[in-house]
Amino acid sequence: MEIRETPFQPNIKFDRTNFQDEQLLTLYKALLKPRLIEEKMLVLLRQGKISKWFSGIGQEAISIGVTLSLDIDEYILPMHRNLGVFTAREIPLFRLFSQWQGKASGFTKGRDRSFHFGTQEFKIVGMISHLGPQLGVADGIALAHRLQKEQKITAVFTGEGGTSEGDFHEALNIASVWKLPVLFCIENNGYGLSTPTSEQFNCEHIADRAIGYGMEAHIIDGNNILEVYEKISHLAESMRKNPRPVLVEFKTFRMRGHEEASGTKYVPNDLMEEWAKKDPVDNFKEFLLAENILSEDLDSILKSEIKQEINDDLKKANAEPFIDFDETKELNDVYKEFVYEEVNHSKETEELRFIDAISGGLRQSMQRHENLILMGQDIAEYGGVFKITENFVEEFGRERVRNTPICESGIVETAMGLSIKGMKALVEMQFADFVSSGFNPVVNYLAKVNYRWNQNADVVIRMPCGAGVGAGPFHSQTNEAWFTKTPGLKVVYPAFPYDAKGLLNTAINDPNPVLFFEHKVLYRSIRQQVPKDYYTLPLGKAALLKEGGDITVISFGAAVHWALETLEAHPHIKADLVDLRSLQPLDTETIFSSVRKTGKVIILQEDSLFGGLGSDIAAMIAENCFEFLDAPVMRVASLETPIPFSKALEEGYLPKRRFEDKILELLKY
Repeated sequence: MEIRETPFQPNIKFDRTNFQDEQLLTLYKALLKPRLIEEKMLVLLRQGKISKWFSGIGQEAISIGVTLSLDIDEYILPMHRNLGVFTAREIPLFRLFSQWQGKASGFTKGRDRSFHFGTQEFKIVGMISHLGPQLGVADGIALAHRLQKEQKITAVFTGEGGTSEGDFHEALNIASVWKLPVLFCIENNGYGLSTPTSEQFNCEHIADRAIGYGMEAHIIDGNNILEVYEKISHLAESMRKNPRPVLVEFKTFRMRGHEEASGTKYVPNDLMEEWAKKDPVDNFKEFLLAENILSEDLDSILKSEIKQEINDDLKKANAEPFIDFDETKELNDVYKEFVYEEVNHSKETEELRFIDAISGGLRQSMQRHENLILMGQDIAEYGGVFKITENFVEEFGRERVRNTPICESGIVETAMGLSIKGMKALVEMQFADFVSSGFNPVVNYLAKVNYRWNQNADVVIRMPCGAGVGAGPFHSQTNEAWFTKTPGLKVVYPAFPYDAKGLLNTAINDPNPVLFFEHKVLYRSIRQQVPKDYYTLPLGKAALLKEGGDITVISFGAAVHWALETLEAHPHIKADLVDLRSLQPLDTETIFSSVRKTGKVIILQEDSLFGGLGSDIAAMIAENCFEFLDAPVMRVASLETPIPFSKALEEGYLPKRRFEDKILELLKY
């Protein structure tokens, strides 16, 4: 071993008291690998061989220290500067290189880039560009650990910029209230792209924010690999024995731009120089040399071995052909495959209100699926604002029927985390309107996750919706069109108790995300004979409620009943009345078959006209049934205004009266 004559004066104080020589070398090799990969990637970037790079140079000690502190089967949710998480989990480098080149050996089949991926094999759940959602997803994984009686923790990363997002605060609050073993790792590297921390928050330390959530917090030197590894190891062990969330703020610095095109001109030179002296790899190397644990020769050997691995795996990735477009594969991967299981019911029925049918189906699904968790505001002892889960706590317990804080985004993300751990989740939106506060994780996480990295979102979101009860602009929307246009989501909208129960059971069985719309007006106004036992109905199959050759009426939800009333008031109209029931997938076969028979079509929806589902159905009919049409396709919908409160204004807003005039007009065409 080479002996250095000049004592090293480190810029980082390392305490090796609790470390053996072999451990120290292992940590050094782990630090070296992401640094050398990055240096290679920066060369390839300049050569135009990769398209983009988000550098973590200067922050490696955090990724390595945290990852090596966790058990191999504990989930980590990293960010785009956490290359060390992936290398420390020993993902084959050629797979990482293939991922960055958009090739098949990567993790997203070329559908997403850089670190926007997850892998169950290595217990890593990657980020999406909206930084906040993964924090709530970590809550869900940790909740699953607790429910499954597993003494495991979950680690999730974000930067100082991400702590300003609402998702951060929602996730911390949920974790604290539910005592979830989540290690919130905040990499405070000084800048959110070009915005310094002084312009992002006004507290001295991000760790101070934990106080408001009743959480334990620590500040760690993020450039000191020994401090990171030792303190996180102790914290992780403590959290396994005493489940609770812990926030750790790692003080560090980003030595490269936000991404390479950004540069670092906005950073003062003296600040760059100060942090350059604290480089985690260089300082640890010098420490090991001074301690006679590492020699220059051994250092050269280690670097040579890693570079050889990098070059060999790059050749393997480079030799792999680029992915060819296959339309069938692309479409098939939007949803996780679901083989519908038809469960028939007995002949024994009972008359139920719409609301009772939903409650009964939900109860029987809870009995059938022991891994199904219900979450929502006031759904436990109170039974929800509409009392659908009344008495559920007595039967299933508070672990499975969970009151939530008022944080729609965080709870949808928590549901996603439960799915990652193989559980089912059902979220009750108190009103469908409130889903706007959780819109991002629905359309950007749940909808896209199976397509991106083959991880399904086994989540149902119940959506009490609709006007007609004088609830005004914020409790009356029927916002199905927000979701029917989003690939990856399924949307169900029943109009009758029988359908509601059978379709809800199927939605819960389906491993894909389902928005289940329940019109509030129907809850206590519609009754029907409903089978007492459990049964299912297929998604994507419309119901033909009336048959006639004059005209096709297409509708869904409460509007179906308006159509029925109109047709009953005009018995001379012989109409096919199609109740869609399922909006995504949509039963186009039933629609087209009816249109070809009648030659005239009118579409009735409660949503406002422009951009509603009826517009797409009209376009599909024009494209596929044009030669059978005897008149233009007509659409009837609510006014292009928010939903008013007063009874007279609400009645004028809704299309019920206008539908009668329009259908009579169309019949005369």
